[in-house]
Amino acid sequence: MVRKKKEQGIKILGSGCSKCLALEKSAREALAELNVEENIDHITDFSQIASYRVMSTPALVVNGKVVSYGKVLNKDEVKELLEENGIN
Repeated sequence: MVRKKKEQGIKILGSGCSKCLALEKSAREALAELNVEENIDHITDFSQIASYRVMSTPALVVNGKVVSYGKVLNKDEVKELLEENGIN
């Protein structure tokens, strides 16, 4: 039996457009406010994005779980999602 390793960390899914960059900026600000050092991976490869079953970007992935897609979140919204998903 093959076990999948649980994904850790934060990912931004998107083409690198202005909305994706704005979401990444909000995520960085939220992490700074939470005083958490965590890398943010920006995934631009469409096949990787599709593997998360996301059809609308930008998307925010926390520890392997898609927590938001299709909109730019502000710093406080990202902060709330990070805390709800164990990053704090």
